[in-house]
This record gives sequence, structure tokens and C-alpha cells, in this order.
Amino acid sequence: MTDQLTQDLLTVALEAARRAGDLLRDGRPADLGVAATKSSPIDVVTEMDLASEKLIADFLAERRPDDGLLGEEGAHADGSSGVRWVIDPLDGTVNYLYGLPSWSVSIAAERDGETVVGVVAAPMRRETYHAVLGGGAYAGRTRLRCRPAPDLAQALVGTGFGYRAERRAAQAEVVRVLLPRVRDIRRGGSAAIDLCDVACGRLDGYYERGLNPWDMAAGALVAREAGALTGGRPGEPPSGELTVAASPGLFEPLQRLLDDLGAWHDGPPAA
Repeated sequence: MTDQLTQDLLTVALEAARRAGDLLRDGRPADLGVAATKSSPIDVVTEMDLASEKLIADFLAERRPDDGLLGEEGAHADGSSGVRWVIDPLDGTVNYLYGLPSWSVSIAAERDGETVVGVVAAPMRRETYHAVLGGGAYAGRTRLRCRPAPDLAQALVGTGFGYRAERRAAQAEVVRVLLPRVRDIRRGGSAAIDLCDVACGRLDGYYERGLNPWDMAAGALVAREAGALTGGRPGEPPSGELTVAASPGLFEPLQRLLDDLGAWHDGPPAA
């Protein structure tokens, strides 16, 4: 899909992500405070999350006043154009709070309910990933392709953990069973970056339970346009139950194993 509207949406998304990334990188206060909590006391909203979302929302309202908006920190507009923006103004908040570099700005544009543009800016990596539906995935001007699929036993797999104690305990049990069956596991702290790492070939696969639309909308499009497959439980799309992304050939065995282990719920995994 390379029509003029989609190109315009990409231009707007790239500029909004650049501005928000600059704000977050250059404006991070030394005494960064926690403005609130979300699902648990360790799931934080920082002052900079809120500032970034306001910057993006204001920019989109100026450039695309008739579009809808769904933001992680509460920004919302219904819109009338058939376009909706899905934004995570700071994906990897805890990393950002601690001064770790793996955080990003994630902006996706949906057209009539389908994601057509995805942009993930990772300022501390000096990289911005973007994709247009049917137009490929890129980091800057470099075309992205996922890594050729290894055997499951040789796969480097990324994941993430929730914030509620009972979910974290269940996820730890899944990792305990999964770890001996793959090359290794990485936990980066930004779902959007993890999905883009699948697109870049830095991970063979990635999975996580508990993602929201703003966590995965942009990164999942980047991964798919780089040749990866994405889904949830077998036969289902990515969802809050389970999101899986991997190179073709690895996707199905990884997805099937995760389903068998119960990675889609908070109970104990199968043996």
C-alpha cells in the first residue's frame, strides 16, 4: 500500500516520533519522578511518559485533526477520517527511569482498522524503524529482513514480563521450561524494540503475554514487513493473551510450544 495518504501518514509518524524521541533523550531530568502507577506499584508512569504523549497528541491534532487516537497514557479521540493513531509515547518506561538505553517511541496508523504505518524510534540506539503495509520495513534507508529460521534448539528468543506478581511467577515458570529448549533467552524491556529486533535479525523470535495494542501495533508491522510471521495462540492474531513473532520456519514450532506450555494464561505451565 503506497498511496498518497499512506505516505502522508508515514511522514507525520516519522516526524512525531523524532520530536518525542528528542524530547525524551534531551529532556530527561536527573531527578526524574514517578507521576503515578498503572497496574501495580512497579508499573510506573513517569513525568516524561506524559510529556511525550502530550507532544505527540498535540502534533497529530495539528497535522491530522480529524483522525482518531489511542494513547497508552489516556490520550483519546474518536475521529471521523477512518484513520486512528495508536501510540506508546515511551515503551520501556522502567529502562528509561533507570537510565538504561532500551526504550522507544512507538507510533502506528490504522486505516479502517488495519495497521498501515508503523514507526518505532529508539533514540539511544540512533535508529528509527519504519514500515508501510506492503512496502517493506526499514531502519533509516536500510531494508530489513528477518534472520533465516534456525532449529528451535538454536533460536535466540526475546520475551518480556508483566508487572503483577502472579503473572510474573507464571511467566518465570514458562521461561524455566522453555530455556533448555532454545539457544538462549533475552529480556530487553521494550516490546516495540523486541519486535524490531526480530525484523533486524537480532532475535530469531519473540513472545510475550499481556501486551496492549500500543505496545505491538507499530513493531508487529515492522516485523511482518521484514518477512517475519506474527500471531497469538495457533490460528489467532496477536493479542493480550499472547503475541509471537518469528522467522518463518521457526514461528510455528515456537508458537506451538508456547501454547503447550500455557504461555497465554497465568496458571502453571505444562511439564
